[in-house]
Amino acid sequence: MAKTDKKNILSVLGEDIPLGASKTINFNIANLYTSTKIEIPIIIERSKKEGPTVLITAGIHGDEINGVEVVRQIISKKINKPAKGTIICIPVLNVFGFLGMQRSFPDGRDLNRVFPGTKSGSLASRFAYQFVNEILPVADFCLDFHTGGASRFNAPHIRVDEKNEKLVEYAKIFNAPFTMFSKNLDGSYRATCAKKGVDILLFEGGKSQNSNKDIAREGVHGTMRLLNHFDMLHTSFVVPEIKTETIFIKKSSWIRAKYSGLLHVKIPYGKHVEVGEHLATITDPYGKMRHVVKASNEGYIINVNEAPIVYKGDAIFNISKVLSDGKSE
Repeated sequence: MAKTDKKNILSVLGEDIPLGASKTINFNIANLYTSTKIEIPIIIERSKKEGPTVLITAGIHGDEINGVEVVRQIISKKINKPAKGTIICIPVLNVFGFLGMQRSFPDGRDLNRVFPGTKSGSLASRFAYQFVNEILPVADFCLDFHTGGASRFNAPHIRVDEKNEKLVEYAKIFNAPFTMFSKNLDGSYRATCAKKGVDILLFEGGKSQNSNKDIAREGVHGTMRLLNHFDMLHTSFVVPEIKTETIFIKKSSWIRAKYSGLLHVKIPYGKHVEVGEHLATITDPYGKMRHVVKASNEGYIINVNEAPIVYKGDAIFNISKVLSDGKSE
């Protein structure tokens, strides 16, 4: 492989890791203002057999706990010990945000909007720069785990660029309940990987500051299927069965609150709904107003706002509109 030397030594942050080695490297670019050292553990497992290098990350947004839980389980269950090649796990990329359960870096910037970063920019930008230049180059394939922001609960799904046929095939192998076609956003980790020719799948599931076992299971099982595809999953593991194939979604739209008030959600995430189906009720605190929120079209509920209170205009449901075969639901 081009990313290792002739002796199959993998070099990460100046440390050499030979085949068959297990190594945890602490990544540090800045201390807290109390001078307390902040380190980001990078957990590296190498097989004695040569093979690809898979980089698994979570916590780009510090309050997205469910993604962290997926990577934690991958490590805890020893799924990250490859039959061949190398698996690198970083459960919490944005440790600064994780400490305060905040989405952004201490400088207020969204790490997933400053990639590939700059050497002398803001803290978030400097971190992105170091990550892109010191860690990403060793990866052949990346898996990045996210959740919905604020109180918005995402149904488990993979996001890929529809034009990248290879990633679409990988999404089928991962087999999350849904796969959404979405373009790469400028400044995102995913866009940087695309520009550097590194394959990446982005998983979304759950909501921030929350851990859901069903979402975690989807993330872990999808990872196992991909590792098995790469012949990296040990034979001691049973490859999770595919009961239903992923549903590809080309377009979706938001249903927004027509009134401010208390939100009472009536349907679960992922449900297929019909036009006019009762999705939620909005009431006032005084028992005088009651508004029924109905489905604007047939489709799957991809995102549910679980906030107890909403304002007029708030996004409360994201519903699919067009499947990958062009069918309007």
